[in-house]
Amino acid sequence: MELKLLGNTDLFVSRLCFGTLTVGPLHQNFPPEAAAELFTHAYRLGVNFFDTAEIYGTYPSLALALRKFPEMVIATKSYAFTKDQMRNSVERARKELNRDYIDLFCLHEVENAASLRGHREALDYLWEAKAKGLIRAVGISTHTVAGVRAGATDPAVEVIHPLINREGIGIRDGSAAEMIAAIRTAKEFGKGIYAMKVLAGGHLIADCEAAFSFIRELDCVDAVAVGMQSPAEVELNLALLSGLPAPADLLREIKSKKRSLQVADWCRGCGKCAAECHFEALIIDNGKIRVNQEKCVRCGYCARVCPDFCLKIC
Repeated sequence: MELKLLGNTDLFVSRLCFGTLTVGPLHQNFPPEAAAELFTHAYRLGVNFFDTAEIYGTYPSLALALRKFPEMVIATKSYAFTKDQMRNSVERARKELNRDYIDLFCLHEVENAASLRGHREALDYLWEAKAKGLIRAVGISTHTVAGVRAGATDPAVEVIHPLINREGIGIRDGSAAEMIAAIRTAKEFGKGIYAMKVLAGGHLIADCEAAFSFIRELDCVDAVAVGMQSPAEVELNLALLSGLPAPADLLREIKSKKRSLQVADWCRGCGKCAAECHFEALIIDNGKIRVNQEKCVRCGYCARVCPDFCLKIC
């Protein structure tokens, strides 16, 4: 797997980044040992870059993998907006990962310039932490064109983790073309770019070859984070992102899997998940939550606010 320098940082990362959300409690809830085994399988095949977040619940799994391969590059994210909150987030990550430093620490889901200003205190703390050697690089994640534009011109942002796929599914304020233009601008400012949702939460699995061809040909993207749940998925995604022929049996296996957000029968329609969903994929219908699967990007973030544990990506 090709390694690329992530923008102007000192991080050399594999083009395929393992997105760990899909093995965590918000999705399939792998036991830590099983998830760690999958991570180490990916590492042995050349994947050295692993993406997580404070809300993903995958620190214990990554900690187990880091025991075998301490050189793994770890990116994490936090919603913190004050100095104290971000300090707590950094220390939690270091403690739970059993590591002295975090390679890349991002503000989670920056929406626009105003959002970035609102998190300035947390962003400033990340630079304090970098000066102390607690983190190696500072970034943001975003689902919006405006978020990418804000990060592109902000010297405190070294890396941007944007949502992009060939259909523009999940981009909250524009088209795929507009997002690509913003990403290109960010790249011109020297930002590292690692993309997310190349398969649009599963919407583009049926045409995964075209989805990966699209992202592979974007020279402004250094790496792409993809959620994976089996050795077969790791091997297929490595082939597709490397531009190699994909084994027919692996393609059939992956294309046969259709994941969706499921709502348990005991849902009482409190509406907390609907308020959390930025994509307006959840509505209350006859006292229950109903999912618009066409709008849902299978992020699973709604599950973390459900008081009755009704939601799961399956």
